[in-house]
Amino acid sequence: MHLWWLGLSLLAPTVEEVVETVDLAPVWAGHPVGFALLTAGDRQWVAYYAADRQLTVAERVLPGGAWSFTRLDTAVGWDSHNYVTLAIDDAGHLHLSGNMHVVPLIYYRTTRPREAASLQRVAQMVGSQELRTTYPRFFRGPANEFIFTYRDGSSGNGNQIYNVWDHATQTWSRLLDQPLCDGQGERNAYLDGPTQGPDGFFHLVWVWRETGDAATNHDPSYARSRDLRHWTRSDGTPLKLPITLATGEIVDPIPVGGGVINGNVKYGWDAQQRPIVSYHKYDAAGFVQAYCARLEEGRWRIVQVSDWDYRWAFGGGGSIPFEIRVGAVRPEPDGTLALGYGHPKAGSGTWRLDPQTLRPIGKVEPKSTTPASLGKIEGSYPGLQVRTGGDAGSSGEAGGRYLLRWETLGPNRDRPRAEAPPPSQLRLLKLRLPQ
Repeated sequence: MHLWWLGLSLLAPTVEEVVETVDLAPVWAGHPVGFALLTAGDRQWVAYYAADRQLTVAERVLPGGAWSFTRLDTAVGWDSHNYVTLAIDDAGHLHLSGNMHVVPLIYYRTTRPREAASLQRVAQMVGSQELRTTYPRFFRGPANEFIFTYRDGSSGNGNQIYNVWDHATQTWSRLLDQPLCDGQGERNAYLDGPTQGPDGFFHLVWVWRETGDAATNHDPSYARSRDLRHWTRSDGTPLKLPITLATGEIVDPIPVGGGVINGNVKYGWDAQQRPIVSYHKYDAAGFVQAYCARLEEGRWRIVQVSDWDYRWAFGGGGSIPFEIRVGAVRPEPDGTLALGYGHPKAGSGTWRLDPQTLRPIGKVEPKSTTPASLGKIEGSYPGLQVRTGGDAGSSGEAGGRYLLRWETLGPNRDRPRAEAPPPSQLRLLKLRLPQ
């Protein structure tokens, strides 16, 4: 055993302290669906589904101001795809989108900066390809552009659309003249990213899916861009948009039924800033294994990371409870690489990977952890699970972070349950490392 690993394994992680707890509101607990927390300077907003499922935005002034609540004109059903996302533009206007799974665009914007009470529903952004929307996301481009992306279409038949906000005219327009990825009416791309790497490029990885059946995912793929408008393969060869199955760069030619799934294909990098794609697929014996593919001298070198003896035979439609999780690779200060994972038999943790072989040589111990008490189930209804949500912004205050916590039942393939549990308590927590 390496001495450096022996030393690290003896260091206990620092447990964060809860320095503020706010009981915000009773919330819907019938199924998991993502809430949004956004802190910007001295203002804080939380978007969630209330006990009666109505989309609600809470707002307060920091530190410790009283909360005000704004109820919006949409309510969630039983679909775990229908998360909420919240962002703020350069003029301080809030933008909110969510509760969408192959439905017309649901989008709100404030008429007064930093005032959730002025949120108004906006019927359209650009006016086309907005009738079957899913997976909304706001993010910033390389020149601080305020960008919104979503899928137009459905699982197995959809395109990825990107809009950009004009701060002067307060209008949206297309960032690209055509979709970034096009399934050509036969499939769709499930994307991870674009994510800006340490090399300045925006990196995009995805899998194609043929139908609504999760077993039909295949062919993890890759592209990169400096400006989000012009895209290339890993060797710099320009890609004509939209990217299709025939024109895209396939990292690992995994066939339909080969054990790859959207949500577990991640972009990462090593200390030399080389892209690493992490994912899982079936091995020769039919077991699920975690893999890393690293771009080395113009080709993708594929390495099996795990040695599990378990087959997760996923398939079908709807929101699927993930039995296995694979994270994104990141370099560690000591020169090794870290890769998080979760497994029903092997447990969860973070592998420490050899930077040359990409094989595990130990485990990375967390530098800090959340208090164990946050994971304790409070409700008495059978099957409740803890949900948490991080902060999409920051107050600028050093030494602390905010976290949402609530409890719900697990995924149910987006189907109604015969009975719903009582509402759970949504809490806002402020965590800080001990002084």
